[in-house]
Amino acid sequence: MIEKIEHQGNLLAIIIRANYQKDGISFFTPNDFSQQLGYMNRKKGYVIEPHIHKLVERKVVLTQEVLYIKSGSVLVNFYDESQLFLEHRIVVTGDVILLASGGHGFEMLEDSEMIEIKQGPYVGEEDKVRFKP
Repeated sequence: MIEKIEHQGNLLAIIIRANYQKDGISFFTPNDFSQQLGYMNRKKGYVIEPHIHKLVERKVVLTQEVLYIKSGSVLVNFYDESQLFLEHRIVVTGDVILLASGGHGFEMLEDSEMIEIKQGPYVGEEDKVRFKP
């Protein structure tokens, strides 16, 4: 239900399958990741105290993105830093994937809707190197 895709000790992605369930709170990313991915399962009446996040300056040098597959089926291809194809996975409705490092590309296997979350500010094409598979 939790799948980590790694290459030569480098974490490329974490997939949380739609059927994942666990009581409490779990975080799947190391503390030093600039994108943190966690899961909460709380019972009715559980209270999370109101809070404000402090202004803390952080330096982000690598964009990490999270995709929530709202509907459909998507083939995710993984590449190393040399743009060499490594492997692929299929994510489907309800799955969540964190793309942590390396390269990636997508093919929609069905009509698909995805919600993407990543760090900002957005710097356009400055952020990416596009390549042919």
